[in-house]
Parts: sequence; structure tokens; C-alpha cells
Amino acid sequence: MQRVLRAAAAGIGHASGHRAPRWGAAAAAARWLSGGREAMSYDVVVVGAGPAGLAAAIRLKQLCRDADTDLSVCVLEKGSEVGAHVLSGNVFEPRALDELIPKWRQEDTPIRVPVSSDKFWLLTKNKAWTLPSPFDNKGNYVISLSQMVRWMASKAEELGVEVYPGFAASEILYDENQIVTGVATNDVGIAKDGSKRETFQPGVELRGDYLENAGRMTLLAEGCRGSLSEKIIRNHKLRESGQGQHQTYALGIKEVWEIEEGKHKPGSVIHTVGWPLDSKTYGGSFMYHLDDRQLAIGLVVALNYQNPFMSPYDEFQKFKQHPAVRTILDGGTVLQYGARTLNEGGFQSIPNPVFPGGAIIGCSAGFLNVPKIKGTHTAMKSGMLAAEATFKTLVEGSSMELYWENLKKSWIWEELYRARNYRPAFEYGFIPGIALSALERYVFKGKSPFTLKHGIPDHEATDMASLHSPIQYPKPDGQISFDVPTSLYRSSTNHEHDQPPHLRLRDPTVPERVNLPLYAGPESHYCPARVYEYVTDEKGDQKLHINAQNCLHCKACDIKDPKQNIEWTVPEGGGGPGYTVM
Repeated sequence: MQRVLRAAAAGIGHASGHRAPRWGAAAAAARWLSGGREAMSYDVVVVGAGPAGLAAAIRLKQLCRDADTDLSVCVLEKGSEVGAHVLSGNVFEPRALDELIPKWRQEDTPIRVPVSSDKFWLLTKNKAWTLPSPFDNKGNYVISLSQMVRWMASKAEELGVEVYPGFAASEILYDENQIVTGVATNDVGIAKDGSKRETFQPGVELRGDYLENAGRMTLLAEGCRGSLSEKIIRNHKLRESGQGQHQTYALGIKEVWEIEEGKHKPGSVIHTVGWPLDSKTYGGSFMYHLDDRQLAIGLVVALNYQNPFMSPYDEFQKFKQHPAVRTILDGGTVLQYGARTLNEGGFQSIPNPVFPGGAIIGCSAGFLNVPKIKGTHTAMKSGMLAAEATFKTLVEGSSMELYWENLKKSWIWEELYRARNYRPAFEYGFIPGIALSALERYVFKGKSPFTLKHGIPDHEATDMASLHSPIQYPKPDGQISFDVPTSLYRSSTNHEHDQPPHLRLRDPTVPERVNLPLYAGPESHYCPARVYEYVTDEKGDQKLHINAQNCLHCKACDIKDPKQNIEWTVPEGGGGPGYTVM
């Protein structure tokens, strides 16, 4: 059965563009279930074609090759193509890639711009003060992560991994013993009113519970705040059995520009702190010079900020008007825009990543090194460790607990332990945070005798609107700063309009009853795509309107809503942003 499925799936090749295939001939080899669903058999199902998921898939196939055995491996990706939903800075540390594909430098890869300089600025409103750089980026590369994962997908397919972009995993499947057996994709062609459109197709189950050897494993690599991962973490109490503290988050907003030739310095890296953020808000900005006159520029804002009137999107537009920044951008053009949340909890927030029938890897678990501002290398390594444990479990009869054990022995654990106190140090404000970080770096060198705790969860940090004044942001000039519709166009975001909303209110009365009167409608401020807006109805009352088709899949609403009333779920596969250079 497995051999037939693999052969059938091979008939729907998509290596060249990694775009969404149709199941095609593979459907004939699938098992049909009641309700019209088809089930496809795989030994390992990976959810998410980001760096962690693809590293896991590649490592699994490498182990199979070395042991002269085979495991069927499938990678599901909700984006229309691999990389379409991947956004990151990104200054890439190749440590994990060196382990995974040692000869990658001899290949034609999108990793080709080594860091050439590293600057750190403290911004005031009109000045940029150069400080000693706390970063060590020697040997690292400035990259587009969306381009890198497309290359990784091609490497995975060369090894026999089946990569399916355009299919959104929406449901965890269990057996009678509550062991995870796989995932199901959502139905497509459902109208807003719940009826079936002419294009209706039932979801597909990808599972292994009926294979002869009963072997199966599900690896969740959905990225930060993955919807299935969060359910697993909550239902299996994995955070409590891990490091115990809640996760903390930030929202990153990014553009890629094409700048004038004379201003372009390939490999130049600049990080900033200070303006435009206030002293109580943790965050900073970056400017990374890629090749082809491209500049990645962005602002990262911690989501435990207090002022409900703050708009991270507008803070980013304001940041670009700083004299030291505008000088670089003047005369350039924006190529792409996007936004994504990132985990900042670090060591204290690592959950136990193992659950019955699978494991959580990459940013779904949360391995970002905050002071380094890097998480791709740790995400990849976690995927590799999970793959090794998966192989030993399915082929040698070991246990997936090996992943958790080896994670604690790995350089990920050591690296995050040494970095554990930087982020919570800023709970005390900007100046104390800088002082504690300096003490941690230059005196204790990551080996301090104490471990700081995170403050309250991000959604609880939002103050009542009565404690703050509305913020009047400058009007966009259309050259350096832009309105949201213009930026959304540059993200290539698209969703099928006639489908059930993927942004769900647990209590539909909360926006008008709580959020608007008490918090001034914060969802209309924190969302970087203006998905949420309050409009006046025919009675003169303000009602929340959700523009789900604008959604960038950043997950900020799922995190920051004061009453945790918004649930982010996957829309039809293929919907969302269409990043190519992010």
C-alpha cells in the first residue's frame, strides 16, 4: 500500500515551482472513508514546509538511505507554494545546515551574501548613536528565508519526500487510545453560509493507523503559534511538563526594498533600539543588505506592550522617517511587505515537545534565541533531532521521548540557557533591561546563578484605554511610508472570499461589550493588515467588522486580544500571503 501511494504521488510532480498539486493519481490509491474523505498512508506526516519541517524530512530520508530502509514522508504546507508564508529577517547562522547538508556551499543555493559589517544604533527622534555591537555575525549570511525553504524543499524531494503545498492541516486525528495518528486537511469549496459550492472537495486524511506495521508519526512544524500545535500543547499540558512558563511573543513587520546602487552594501547589518518605541515597550529594528540592491527592513515590537492605542504598523511607518533611515530608502521602491509573530519566551517557555504519536518542532515549540535575534538554526536542529528520534522509534522500536532527552543534551539547550535572562530583563524597562543584559553578557557570560521569570501573558499586559491618550500617527507620504491597502497589495495576500471565516470569535458580544468601551478596540490597532475595524451600523452603533480576506496569517490577534476571544484557524489551503523574497 505504501509503495503504491508513493508511486502514485510521484506522478504529480511539482519540484520546479513547489506549487499546489492536485492529488491526481494518488487518489486512486487512497482509502475512501465514510463522509467522502479519502485517507492517504504515510509513515511520517510533517505539517509545515518551513526550515524545521523540511530539515526533519531531509534528515529522515538521509537516515533511511544510510540504513538501506525506507519510510514514506509527506510534508503539508498551507501556503500556495513553499515559502509563500515564510517571513524572517534574516541573518542566517549556518550551524544546523552544516550538519544537515555539509557540502551546501558547493551547490547553487540562495545563501550567498555573507555578513560584511555589523552595526548597532541607539535611535532618538533625530539622531542615531553608534553603540558597541552585542552581536557576533561573523560567518553568518543575509538571506531570504522564503527562498531558502524553496531550495530545501527541492533537496527534500530529491530524497523522496512528497511535498504538498496548498493543503491546510486543520484537524488532529486520534485513535481509540487517544494517540495521534495523523492530520486531516480542511474541506474546500464551502460557502460562507456553510453550503457546498460547485468546487467542493472533501478534506483528506493523512495517517498511518492502518498500515501493516502500525507505524506512524506526526511532526508539527507550523511556525509560531501554530493552531494545531497550540491545541496539542494545551490538551496534553506540555508547557507544564516542560519548562513551565507561558510563551511570550513579538510582532515583526517587514518590507523588502530595492535601493539605489550607491547606497547598497551587500552583507551590511544594522540593528537599532530606542525610538520610535517608548521606554516601556521592548523591541527594535533591523536593516539587512541582501544582493541585487535589495534591503530587508523591519520593526519588531514585543506584544506585551501596554498602550491599546499603539499600532505596530504605524510605528514601523514612523521609524522609516528617521533621518538616518530615510537617507537609505530615498529613491528606492518597495518590493514586498509582510508581518509575522515570533516567540520570545526562550528557555523558560520551552514545552515538552513530545506527545503520543508525534512531536512539536521549530517555532511551534519556540527555540528563538532572543539576544541573537535568530531562530532558524535552532528550528532546523530541533527538526533534525526529532527526525532521528522518529527513525529510531519506527525502525528500531525506541521511544519519541528520545527527542526530548536529546534536545536537552544539544547545543540548542545550551544556547537558550545562556540567553535565558535577556528578554525578561526588559520587564523592568529599557534602561534596567540594558543594564541587566550587559551584566549577563559581559560579567556572567550566560552563567548567572539566577533565572528571571517572564511577566504576565501578553494579552493581560494591555492597559485600559482610560490610562492612555490616543496616538496621532503621521499621514503616510506615499514614498517612504504607506497606508495599509498599499502594503497589503505588496504582500500578494489572497483568500477565497466565499468561505467560512477562519477568524472566529468565541463570544461575538465581546468586541462591542468589552474591547471597544474598555480598550478602545485594540484589534483595530495591533493588526498589521486592518483585518479588524469598527464600523457604524444603521442604528448608529459601532460594530466589529472582520475583513478576513486581508489576513497575513501573522497570528497577532490570537495572541494579543485582551480576553483571548479571537481564535485563528486555517482558511482554505493556498490562501494568505504570497511571499517570494521575505
